[in-house]
Amino acid sequence: MKHATSPALDRLEPLLKRIRRHAELKEKPRGIFYVKSKSLLHFHEDPVGLFEGLRAGDDFLRFPVNSKKEQDGFVN
Repeated sequence: MKHATSPALDRLEPLLKRIRRHAELKEKPRGIFYVKSKSLLHFHEDPVGLFEGLRAGDDFLRFPVNSKKEQDGFVN
């Protein structure tokens, strides 16, 4: 699964704006968020849709973010 491309991130821009409101998260580069120097959150795309990868310990959990409902379940 590849990291989300710029056009895919364009589709997620409303979600990205909501994530950017969290001051403890730093976005570098676009669509990849860090806490201090550790990657916490990023986005992927594959033929079945868009997914976010959220760090849980040493692993990343994968969640779909294709619909507003899925995105709302992720960030409030």
